[in-house]
Amino acid sequence: MAILKLYGGKLTTCTRRVGTVLHELKVPFELIEVDLFKGEQKTPEYLEKQPFGQVPYIDDNGFILYESRAICRYVAAKHPESGLIPAEPKANALFEQAAAAEVANFDPSASKAGLEYFKQKYFGMTPDQALVDTELAALERKLDAYEVILSRHRYVAGDTLTLADLFHLPYAWLVTLGGSDIMTRRPNVARWYQELTSRPSWLAFVDGVKTTKTY
Repeated sequence: MAILKLYGGKLTTCTRRVGTVLHELKVPFELIEVDLFKGEQKTPEYLEKQPFGQVPYIDDNGFILYESRAICRYVAAKHPESGLIPAEPKANALFEQAAAAEVANFDPSASKAGLEYFKQKYFGMTPDQALVDTELAALERKLDAYEVILSRHRYVAGDTLTLADLFHLPYAWLVTLGGSDIMTRRPNVARWYQELTSRPSWLAFVDGVKTTKTY
Protein backbone atom coordinates (compact mmCIF):
# COMPACT_ATOMS: atom_id res chain seq x y z
CA MET A 1 0.00 0.00 0.00
CA ALA A 2 1.25 3.48 -0.85
CA ILE A 3 2.51 5.59 2.02
CA LEU A 4 0.26 8.45 3.12
CA LYS A 5 1.30 11.77 1.57
CA LEU A 6 0.93 14.99 3.56
CA TYR A 7 0.95 18.15 1.43
CA GLY A 8 1.79 21.21 3.49
CA GLY A 9 4.31 23.68 4.83
CA LYS A 10 6.65 22.14 7.37
CA LEU A 11 6.35 25.14 9.70
CA THR A 12 2.65 25.86 9.30
CA THR A 13 0.43 25.29 12.31
CA CYS A 14 -2.16 23.06 10.68
CA THR A 15 0.49 20.87 9.06
CA ARG A 16 2.06 20.52 12.52
CA ARG A 17 -1.31 19.50 13.92
CA VAL A 18 -1.62 16.69 11.40
CA GLY A 19 2.02 15.67 11.71
CA THR A 20 1.71 15.42 15.48
CA VAL A 21 -1.32 13.13 15.25
CA LEU A 22 0.31 10.97 12.59
CA HIS A 23 3.33 10.60 14.86
CA GLU A 24 1.14 9.91 17.88
CA LEU A 25 -0.49 7.08 15.93
CA LYS A 26 2.81 5.91 14.41
CA VAL A 27 1.46 6.32 10.89
CA PRO A 28 4.26 6.54 8.29
CA PHE A 29 3.97 9.50 5.95
CA GLU A 30 5.79 11.49 3.35
CA LEU A 31 5.75 15.29 3.58
CA ILE A 32 5.32 16.94 0.19
CA GLU A 33 6.36 20.52 0.82
CA VAL A 34 4.14 23.23 -0.61
CA ASP A 35 5.99 26.52 -1.13
CA LEU A 36 3.49 29.11 0.08
CA PHE A 37 5.75 32.01 -0.86
CA LYS A 38 5.76 30.88 -4.46
CA GLY A 39 2.00 30.46 -4.36
CA GLU A 40 2.09 26.74 -5.04
CA GLN A 41 -1.10 26.37 -3.00
CA LYS A 42 -2.94 28.54 -5.55
CA THR A 43 -1.96 26.67 -8.70
CA PRO A 44 -4.68 24.91 -10.70
CA GLU A 45 -3.14 21.55 -9.88
CA TYR A 46 -3.24 22.24 -6.15
CA LEU A 47 -6.72 23.78 -6.20
CA GLU A 48 -8.00 20.63 -7.84
CA LYS A 49 -7.17 18.84 -4.59
CA GLN A 50 -7.76 21.66 -2.09
CA PRO A 51 -10.21 24.17 -3.58
CA PHE A 52 -9.59 26.75 -0.84
CA GLY A 53 -5.88 26.92 -1.65
CA GLN A 54 -4.77 26.18 1.90
CA VAL A 55 -2.51 23.66 3.63
CA PRO A 56 -2.50 20.85 4.42
CA TYR A 57 -4.23 18.05 2.60
CA ILE A 58 -3.50 14.35 2.47
CA ASP A 59 -3.46 11.74 -0.24
CA ASP A 60 -4.07 8.37 1.38
CA ASN A 61 -3.70 5.90 -1.48
CA GLY A 62 -5.85 8.11 -3.70
CA PHE A 63 -8.23 9.38 -1.00
CA ILE A 64 -7.91 13.16 -0.83
CA LEU A 65 -8.87 15.00 2.36
CA TYR A 66 -8.26 18.54 3.58
CA GLU A 67 -8.88 20.52 6.81
CA SER A 68 -6.45 19.53 9.54
CA ARG A 69 -8.97 18.46 12.17
CA ALA A 70 -10.88 16.37 9.64
CA ILE A 71 -7.62 14.70 8.61
CA CYS A 72 -6.77 13.96 12.23
CA ARG A 73 -10.21 12.47 12.85
CA TYR A 74 -9.93 10.31 9.75
CA VAL A 75 -6.55 8.93 10.69
CA ALA A 76 -7.59 8.34 14.31
CA ALA A 77 -10.77 6.58 13.14
CA LYS A 78 -8.57 4.15 11.22
CA HIS A 79 -6.79 3.41 14.51
CA PRO A 80 -9.63 3.04 17.03
CA GLU A 81 -7.37 1.17 19.42
CA SER A 82 -5.61 4.48 20.16
CA GLY A 83 -8.65 5.87 21.96
CA LEU A 84 -7.99 9.32 20.50
CA ILE A 85 -11.65 9.31 19.47
CA PRO A 86 -13.56 7.55 22.27
CA ALA A 87 -16.16 5.04 21.15
CA GLU A 88 -18.31 4.83 24.29
CA PRO A 89 -21.23 7.27 23.80
CA LYS A 90 -20.75 9.43 26.89
CA ALA A 91 -16.97 9.57 26.47
CA ASN A 92 -17.46 10.42 22.80
CA ALA A 93 -19.90 13.20 23.70
CA LEU A 94 -17.35 14.69 26.12
CA PHE A 95 -14.71 14.44 23.41
CA GLU A 96 -16.98 16.26 20.93
CA GLN A 97 -17.72 18.90 23.55
CA ALA A 98 -14.00 19.49 24.15
CA ALA A 99 -13.22 19.51 20.42
CA ALA A 100 -15.97 22.08 19.82
CA ALA A 101 -14.65 24.22 22.68
CA GLU A 102 -11.20 24.23 21.07
CA VAL A 103 -12.61 25.56 17.80
CA ALA A 104 -15.04 28.05 19.34
CA ASN A 105 -13.23 29.26 22.45
CA PHE A 106 -9.50 28.60 22.16
CA ASP A 107 -8.56 28.84 18.50
CA PRO A 108 -10.01 32.28 17.57
CA SER A 109 -7.80 34.30 19.93
CA ALA A 110 -4.87 31.90 20.18
CA SER A 111 -4.51 31.75 16.41
CA LYS A 112 -4.56 35.52 15.93
CA ALA A 113 -2.03 36.19 18.66
CA GLY A 114 0.04 33.16 17.76
CA LEU A 115 0.37 34.09 14.12
CA GLU A 116 1.82 37.46 15.11
CA TYR A 117 4.52 35.64 17.07
CA PHE A 118 4.95 33.18 14.19
CA LYS A 119 5.77 36.07 11.85
CA GLN A 120 8.23 37.43 14.38
CA LYS A 121 10.01 34.12 15.03
CA TYR A 122 10.33 32.88 11.47
CA PHE A 123 10.39 36.08 9.40
CA GLY A 124 11.70 38.74 11.76
CA MET A 125 8.54 40.82 11.42
CA THR A 126 7.36 43.12 14.20
CA PRO A 127 4.16 41.78 15.74
CA ASP A 128 1.06 43.97 15.96
CA GLN A 129 1.25 44.40 19.72
CA ALA A 130 -2.18 45.97 20.03
CA LEU A 131 -3.71 42.97 18.31
CA VAL A 132 -1.69 40.57 20.45
CA ASP A 133 -2.75 42.33 23.65
CA THR A 134 -6.42 42.24 22.65
CA GLU A 135 -6.37 38.58 21.69
CA LEU A 136 -4.37 37.45 24.72
CA ALA A 137 -6.82 39.29 26.98
CA ALA A 138 -9.67 37.39 25.32
CA LEU A 139 -7.73 34.14 25.64
CA GLU A 140 -7.17 34.81 29.35
CA ARG A 141 -10.91 34.69 29.93
CA LYS A 142 -11.19 31.42 28.03
CA LEU A 143 -8.31 29.88 29.97
CA ASP A 144 -10.12 30.64 33.22
CA ALA A 145 -12.73 28.14 32.03
CA TYR A 146 -10.01 25.69 30.98
CA GLU A 147 -8.56 25.90 34.49
CA VAL A 148 -11.90 24.80 35.92
CA ILE A 149 -12.22 21.96 33.41
CA LEU A 150 -8.67 20.75 34.00
CA SER A 151 -9.09 20.89 37.76
CA ARG A 152 -11.68 18.11 37.38
CA HIS A 153 -9.74 15.74 35.16
CA ARG A 154 -6.36 15.26 33.53
CA TYR A 155 -7.33 16.18 29.97
CA VAL A 156 -9.99 18.35 28.40
CA ALA A 157 -12.41 15.48 27.77
CA GLY A 158 -11.66 13.33 30.81
CA ASP A 159 -8.72 11.38 32.16
CA THR A 160 -7.66 9.98 28.79
CA LEU A 161 -5.80 11.82 26.03
CA THR A 162 -7.93 12.54 22.95
CA LEU A 163 -7.61 14.44 19.71
CA ALA A 164 -9.26 17.39 21.47
CA ASP A 165 -6.09 17.87 23.52
CA LEU A 166 -3.75 17.52 20.55
CA PHE A 167 -5.80 19.98 18.49
CA HIS A 168 -4.68 22.76 20.87
CA LEU A 169 -0.96 22.22 20.47
CA PRO A 170 0.11 24.37 17.50
CA TYR A 171 -1.41 27.65 18.70
CA ALA A 172 -0.92 26.99 22.40
CA TRP A 173 2.79 26.71 21.67
CA LEU A 174 2.84 29.74 19.39
CA VAL A 175 1.34 32.12 21.96
CA THR A 176 4.32 31.44 24.22
CA LEU A 177 6.91 32.40 21.62
CA GLY A 178 6.74 36.10 22.43
CA GLY A 179 7.50 35.47 26.09
CA SER A 180 3.94 35.25 27.36
CA ASP A 181 3.36 32.91 30.30
CA ILE A 182 -0.33 32.68 29.52
CA MET A 183 -0.21 28.89 29.19
CA THR A 184 1.65 28.33 32.46
CA ARG A 185 0.28 30.80 35.01
CA ARG A 186 -2.70 28.64 35.98
CA PRO A 187 -1.63 25.41 37.72
CA ASN A 188 -3.93 22.96 35.95
CA VAL A 189 -3.59 24.54 32.53
CA ALA A 190 0.18 24.58 33.04
CA ARG A 191 0.25 20.90 33.99
CA TRP A 192 -1.79 20.00 30.91
CA TYR A 193 0.17 22.25 28.54
CA GLN A 194 3.55 21.05 29.78
CA GLU A 195 2.51 17.42 29.44
CA LEU A 196 1.29 17.93 25.88
CA THR A 197 4.37 19.85 24.76
CA SER A 198 6.58 17.13 26.26
CA ARG A 199 5.03 14.36 24.19
CA PRO A 200 7.42 12.78 21.65
CA SER A 201 4.83 13.36 18.92
CA TRP A 202 5.07 17.12 19.43
CA LEU A 203 8.81 17.30 20.06
CA ALA A 204 9.50 15.34 16.86
CA PHE A 205 8.35 18.26 14.72
CA VAL A 206 8.93 21.28 16.91
CA ASP A 207 11.48 22.48 14.35
CA GLY A 208 9.25 21.59 11.42
CA VAL A 209 7.35 18.59 10.11
CA LYS A 210 9.40 16.10 8.12
CA THR A 211 8.84 12.83 6.32
CA THR A 212 8.64 10.07 8.90
CA LYS A 213 8.53 6.50 7.61
CA THR A 214 9.84 4.71 10.71
CA TYR A 215 9.22 5.15 14.42
